[in-house]
Amino acid sequence: MSTSTTSTQTGHPKGLAVLFATEMWERFNYYGMRAILVLFLTKALMFDKVFASNIYGSYTGLVYLTPLLGGYIADRYWGNQRSIIVGGLLMALGEFVLFFCASLYQSYADVSTILFFTGLGLMITGNGFFKPNISAMVGQLYPKGDRRIDSAYTIFYMGINVGGAIGPIICGLVGDTGHPEDFKWAFLAGGIAMLISVVVQLFYHKKYVLDPDNNVLGLTPAHAPAAWTRPSNVVGLLILLSAIMIAALYVDTSVVDYLAYVLIAAPVLIGFIIFSDKALAKIEKQRVAVIFCVSFFVVFFWSAFEQAGASLTFFAEEQTQRDLGFFTVPASFFASLNSIYVVLFAPVFAWLWLKLGKREPSSPTKMSLGLFLLSLGYLWIAFGVKDVQASTKVSMIWLLGMYALHTWGELCLSPIGLSLVNKLAPIKFASLLMAVWFLANAAANKLAGVLSALYPDGRTTQFMGYQMNNMYDFFLLFVVMSGIAAALLLVLTRLLQKMMND
Repeated sequence: MSTSTTSTQTGHPKGLAVLFATEMWERFNYYGMRAILVLFLTKALMFDKVFASNIYGSYTGLVYLTPLLGGYIADRYWGNQRSIIVGGLLMALGEFVLFFCASLYQSYADVSTILFFTGLGLMITGNGFFKPNISAMVGQLYPKGDRRIDSAYTIFYMGINVGGAIGPIICGLVGDTGHPEDFKWAFLAGGIAMLISVVVQLFYHKKYVLDPDNNVLGLTPAHAPAAWTRPSNVVGLLILLSAIMIAALYVDTSVVDYLAYVLIAAPVLIGFIIFSDKALAKIEKQRVAVIFCVSFFVVFFWSAFEQAGASLTFFAEEQTQRDLGFFTVPASFFASLNSIYVVLFAPVFAWLWLKLGKREPSSPTKMSLGLFLLSLGYLWIAFGVKDVQASTKVSMIWLLGMYALHTWGELCLSPIGLSLVNKLAPIKFASLLMAVWFLANAAANKLAGVLSALYPDGRTTQFMGYQMNNMYDFFLLFVVMSGIAAALLLVLTRLLQKMMND
């Protein structure tokens, strides 16, 4: 064994710090921008809440779809590092385009609208190349079976949430000032963060992101055709994909709402491909069925959870008492609460599962608990607005408590579900079943936008016959929706455990 490998046995490879920093600055960019997106749409571009919510849903939905394509291209043609750098540069470019959009909206409204869709389209495309390629390399830094891998992923997860906590605070401070013309500084901050992420990759990746035998990770795959890595072809493909994503976002939000149908059809098609494969054993098919079942329930969780960037931002802006006397808390700050709570509580939950030992609940039971905690969070905030006039602002304690309950729910559901997919997927269909997980997240984000568009805002809205006249009615929709999903998943737990063949 080489001395360099021995020397890292007690600590972690330096490559982990490189990946940590790269991901942290990218999450700063994503969550910072997400925190102010609907505020920029409604306060600067003067779109109504319905349109703003639908843009939010389509944008975040597409953000979860593009990693399927980006991951495929990276695995076969570009390698992880090239994909991360081009994806990061595209996302930085997207933020700078949005900076110009936010600078010109008062004098050149039509140009500003074109720049807005262009900026978001570039962000969607860049995310597709960036997102799936970072986390894939964390485990590759260590020898097979190394006990440090779990703690490495915990450290990496903290990096995600440090970025997720700082991004909305910085972007909120510089952009969400009460003066709509200042939103441009939030986009500029996001773009700069993205450039820092790319610089970290460019300068430190080849020096430190190494496997246990000191080979650089994430380089171009050995059998990749040379044509795929020719700079002119790389640029051409990025321009083509960006144009497709800009059009995809514009068409879904302004012409015809097609994305919902794609997100239903895709898992049905994947299911058909897998279940019609005669080479798969009965046990393997049962395990695949568990993945599909769990992914279905995940849609209910994230569609309610992701209100954080849409309806809950409207609520923080309009109906939350944010004036502390010496400082008015920007509405966008509340978007950082989830990440702050994750950093605080993730070690507690990790300790709790270990402490329970043999009494530790099964994965489906934990996920059911996650949905129940989400339902409780909405019940908490529903009590906060019960019998309160729309013109009355309520205490921040209601949002603070709700986000805490939602984070506990996330810690029961998100890492558990991801681990379950990895564990149950047959090797032959591992990537395709990870795609099902991504599709569930994409569908949930699209649905989050649709549900946020039902925000009452002085009008009566309805969902499947249920009428909502005020915020209490609106929050109860999520209480009932996630509560029923939690109960159903709990009822199915025994059956799912049997099908998992553990």
